[in-house]
Amino acid sequence: MSRTTAPAPADRKDGATTPTGGLTHGLKQRHLSMIALGGVIGAGLFVGSGAGIAAAGPGIVLAYAVSGLLVMLVMRMLGEMSAARPSSGSFSSHAERAFGSWAGFTSGWAFWVLLSVAVGLEGIGAAKIVTGWLPGTPEWAWVALFMLVFCGTNLAAVKNFGEFEFWFAALKVGAITLFLGLGVLAILGVLPGTDSPGTGNLLGQGGFLPNGSEGLIVGLLASVFSYGGMETVTIAAAESENPVKGVASAVRTAMWRIALFYIGSMAVIVTLLPWNDKAVTEKGPYVAALDHLGIPGAGQIMNVVVLIALLSAMNANIYGSSRIAFSLVHRGLGPKALGKVSGGVPRLAVLASCFFGFVCVGLNYWSPDTIFPWLLNMIGGVILVVWIFIAVSQLALRRRLEREAPEKLVVRMWGFPYLTWVALVGMAGIFFLMARDEGTRVQLYATGAMTLVLAAIGLVRQKTGAGRAS
Repeated sequence: MSRTTAPAPADRKDGATTPTGGLTHGLKQRHLSMIALGGVIGAGLFVGSGAGIAAAGPGIVLAYAVSGLLVMLVMRMLGEMSAARPSSGSFSSHAERAFGSWAGFTSGWAFWVLLSVAVGLEGIGAAKIVTGWLPGTPEWAWVALFMLVFCGTNLAAVKNFGEFEFWFAALKVGAITLFLGLGVLAILGVLPGTDSPGTGNLLGQGGFLPNGSEGLIVGLLASVFSYGGMETVTIAAAESENPVKGVASAVRTAMWRIALFYIGSMAVIVTLLPWNDKAVTEKGPYVAALDHLGIPGAGQIMNVVVLIALLSAMNANIYGSSRIAFSLVHRGLGPKALGKVSGGVPRLAVLASCFFGFVCVGLNYWSPDTIFPWLLNMIGGVILVVWIFIAVSQLALRRRLEREAPEKLVVRMWGFPYLTWVALVGMAGIFFLMARDEGTRVQLYATGAMTLVLAAIGLVRQKTGAGRAS
């Protein structure tokens, strides 16, 4: 099988790279640092974690710890490759270098579909919050407004995306840090008006694992998918002032960020609240916890934070999807029209990603019971497919880097190759659990079908020479 290698960006004396195809270094280090910090705090954590708590009980802390460890390993692998070769194509570029254009095509376009669909979903979620405050206003109008605002933001200079994400991330980080501080004070019994709950909620409502191993499995699956989106920082790094430094810094701090924001907040919530409290799923775990503490207006403030998290995710996903599409086209793996750059921005790629998001919103209104659920199922396991491509690419490229350019190994995967194999076994285990669970089995099959179709197209393109970068 022939392999097609993407052209590497030209090296600069400062250790950074020059983005290919006219992209600029418009993101400052402060932008990238805050994107890395706030990027792990998403709607999946604020909203989706409620279903995980309802299934696993206090054991959700264990579920987030296990899946968090897997994500740390994946981010370390991705960081090793991205620090050595920063690219707006991120894992897709690495997969192409490792296995040929078919791998870059498959992983890249699957991720593009995932992000583009997510843009529409986040718009719908944000609109629901606003219509809750302003009943009677049409939900579709808010979705359209949000889409237009962030489409416009991403059509302008990349620094506009960076500024939006900087302040969005700062607000999210501040809010969750305050939440953790209040929660710890309440647990210790030193917050005015509260008594320490002790271990009553952790062990007294059916035990640490009230629904046994089955509940833990559901919680584990919920936690895995809430981590999606952390890859954006390696995409954004290619347009930063110093990509190598930015990637290295983001990856090296990933461990404490995951431990603090995800595992720490889950521990606070299930200690403060009974896991089977209906408010956990009805209001969301963070709002429910703050309401439980009796802090006036705190629940509504957290709803504002959830809205910000959704809008931040919209902004980041439009950016990420457009850059992945641009990179694929630049490497000869997509329609050339999407590769046109104007003012340092791939504007047609931005418009294509936003258009797909609008289509998804339309499907939600026109076909909420048929086409839209099918689309959701199709992207259900894409993040795991991407992680597998990251792991196998790192296995292949690490040896090559050690032979050809060992000085580029600024970030090194821990315990190579053993921990890479451990991560792959973990991903295979999650696929097995998805196949066992009736609720996720359809997602597994739909994602698998999409991946196989993309791989087949990619292989045909590679064999016919259509996948060669121009």
